[in-house]
Amino acid sequence: MSVTDDAARRPSLHWFLTEPVRGAMTFGTLPFAVPLLSRAPRGDGHGVLLLPGLMADDMSNQALRAYLSMLGYATRGWGLGRNIGPTDAVLDGMPVLLQDMAAATGGPVSLVGWSLGGIYARELARDHPHLVRQVITLGSPFALVDPRQSRAEPAFRRRSRRHAHPDRVPGRDTLSRPIPVPSTAIYSKSDGIVHWRACMQEPAADRENIEVTCAHLGFGVDPATLWAVADRLAQKRGRWQPFRPAGWARAFYPVAR
Repeated sequence: MSVTDDAARRPSLHWFLTEPVRGAMTFGTLPFAVPLLSRAPRGDGHGVLLLPGLMADDMSNQALRAYLSMLGYATRGWGLGRNIGPTDAVLDGMPVLLQDMAAATGGPVSLVGWSLGGIYARELARDHPHLVRQVITLGSPFALVDPRQSRAEPAFRRRSRRHAHPDRVPGRDTLSRPIPVPSTAIYSKSDGIVHWRACMQEPAADRENIEVTCAHLGFGVDPATLWAVADRLAQKRGRWQPFRPAGWARAFYPVAR
């Protein structure tokens, strides 16, 4: 996927400055969307591990986790506290968490990661494909080609002294490579934190991108995102198919309209 010079710049200043307000507005719409969201396909009980974004913890995924639990999935947060980046504790703890959850639920686990959490999810799947059923990323800049594409880069760098040795952390070339399990990248062109192009992958038989319309801070409560996540998780193991919203749902996905 080619990236132009324009795409390598920071996200819109307008979208960045309005992130908190737009995120709050999206949260406010969630109660009204519950009747429709409750009609999503029910889960089969398999494990779903949710990974938070930079400077967030399991509270950030609370609404999404509650929704997926309601649909019948065995959900779990990462339990590693606030995500300040790839520390040794995080790099050592996530594989153990994945192995424990796969053993407890009797099969491969689906990974849902928000922003930096999605990058973690992809690398977990790369290293432990037999334990991962699929990966869903929410505004995750795994295809970053320039630091300007992320307004979170300064916050990330300020905490770099607490990160693991660089030898333990994959480089950008590795992060952007396809992973060996089905993957869905959900992105928004109105994301004010990371450039939407950095959150996309090259489509293939088991890889896709889904566009929604929300702030970066709204992914975890955006009704269209929640529906797409539920739809992807409901697929039968080994029978992954691209996202095809039907009927009324098409109106909430720009590419599908």
